[in-house]
Amino acid sequence: MLKQIKESLKDNKDWKEKNKKYLRELQSFFDKADNIEDEKLKNKIIRQMLRCDDILTQIAENRFQEFYKLGYRNAKKE
Repeated sequence: MLKQIKESLKDNKDWKEKNKKYLRELQSFFDKADNIEDEKLKNKIIRQMLRCDDILTQIAENRFQEFYKLGYRNAKKE
């Protein structure tokens, strides 16, 4: 069951990709990055931000799994 949820999280990023506030801030970042004239610097900054975003996404998904496991264990106790 937990494996199915983990796979579902990997396949379904709706929790992040449909968040209007997240998308607005992401668009704002890209708009600002677009104004950087040095193409090499611009690409380095964007790549670094995307790496940070990926790590943060992994952290959030791990927390989702931890809370699911905790809720599952607590429900079994009742």
